[in-house]
Amino acid sequence: MARRDALLRLHKNLVGRRDELRKRLGGDLKNLKSGDTVGDAADLAFESGSGEVNSQLAQLESRELLKIERAIQRLKQGTYGVCEGCSKKIPVSRLNALPFSTTCIECQREMETYGSWEGRSAGDWDRVSDASFDNQRDIKLSDLEMDFSAR
Repeated sequence: MARRDALLRLHKNLVGRRDELRKRLGGDLKNLKSGDTVGDAADLAFESGSGEVNSQLAQLESRELLKIERAIQRLKQGTYGVCEGCSKKIPVSRLNALPFSTTCIECQREMETYGSWEGRSAGDWDRVSDASFDNQRDIKLSDLEMDFSAR
């Protein structure tokens, strides 16, 4: 029952953060569009720098918003708090720290280290080859067919 109560509290927090981000992003977009500035070169440089920072912040916040909306969807589907890698329950302490997390700590470490779960990389690059090494030949640039026509 304690886990269920914690998940309900997390849902409330996620919805609150989602609404806050939606309002903030709406305001940020209005500010980015209304970039009418009058002044000298220093004013223009400052406004340009501020606009870039605001744009990057809006991008980060929109990514967070997408993760939060995905977490809310997982809550509705009943899969919130279940690791996408190993299907075990994600500890509530991790969800409190990162409410939109979709992996347990172990699977997250494997993803960061190997690029996928269970220590397997996305592809076995040691075995990838376009041709066998027995039939290798030198290829000259003139052997390649190139099309430089305008499209």
